[in-house]
Amino acid sequence: MAEYVQMTKMNCIVTYSRSQYRVPDGSVVALVSKQVTAYNAVNNSTVSRTSASKYENMIRYTGSPDSLRSRTPMITPDLESGVKMWHLVKNHEHGDQKEGDRGSKMVSEIYLTRLLATKGTLQKFVDDLFETIFSTAHRGSALPLAIKYMFDFLDEQADKHNIHDPHVRHTWKSNCLPLRFWVNMIKNPQFVFDIHKNSITDACLSVVAQTFMDSCSTSEHRLGKDSPSNKLLYAKDIPSYKNWVERYYSDIAKMPAISDQDMNAYLAEQSRMHMNEFNTMSALSEIYSYVGKYSEEILGALDQDDQAGKQKLAYKLEQVITLMSIDS
Repeated sequence: MAEYVQMTKMNCIVTYSRSQYRVPDGSVVALVSKQVTAYNAVNNSTVSRTSASKYENMIRYTGSPDSLRSRTPMITPDLESGVKMWHLVKNHEHGDQKEGDRGSKMVSEIYLTRLLATKGTLQKFVDDLFETIFSTAHRGSALPLAIKYMFDFLDEQADKHNIHDPHVRHTWKSNCLPLRFWVNMIKNPQFVFDIHKNSITDACLSVVAQTFMDSCSTSEHRLGKDSPSNKLLYAKDIPSYKNWVERYYSDIAKMPAISDQDMNAYLAEQSRMHMNEFNTMSALSEIYSYVGKYSEEILGALDQDDQAGKQKLAYKLEQVITLMSIDS
């Protein structure tokens, strides 16, 4: 028997190493595709026609004789002739396989090259996505003022509370933008585009989203031979992605500060541009559901804030709560 065996049916070619599957010399191999009905089994059997009679005793059908549609073909070992059954899938039902047996790793080995090839095809698209998100220059439009304003606010709060650990600031920024917004967009493109996301696409996007989350983390990822494939797939790329994230936060910190007047003008412009796209009353109703639940805490915080005191925000909020509590 040759070192590599090819079994061909129509346009399907399966190539495997006999040493990999421990098939001894002199063995006769039959490739039998999965069948659903007895009719298909008879018409689509991949056993060689010249050897069909030899293997008739290997094929049997399960189910009642009157239920042809529920019958499925099975290959059973012939103990007298020494026929042994082989599968190209991992066998979970037999506990006699030793840990680390090469036969138990067939699925991983068969699909590993396919997985790596797919990753290579998508690599440029993933790189372009990450570079666009984590860059102040390589993007289709200028960095929104709200991002700079929000990151400066987080830095101010860290200084105010004497938090000088850079990992804490990094985590705050990652949680409020990349991990809260961008991960949702990566995992759920149907939020933005009119597309259907099937289960295979969802699984692939989950791998990209997990890589994105790992890139925003400040902790070291220790990987080993038992680590899941989605973690190992981008293990060599994550250090570069982490550098992009750190550079992104650093570049934003170096940008000129945004004044309150500029921020208010920006928000007013955004409101004008999207005036007819949102139901403002519905949004206010959703906000008020939280205000009503935490009214005491919010009023107390407004009373202690100097800027809120100058604008009498606590008094105005009390008026809103009183007005909303009146039955119409």
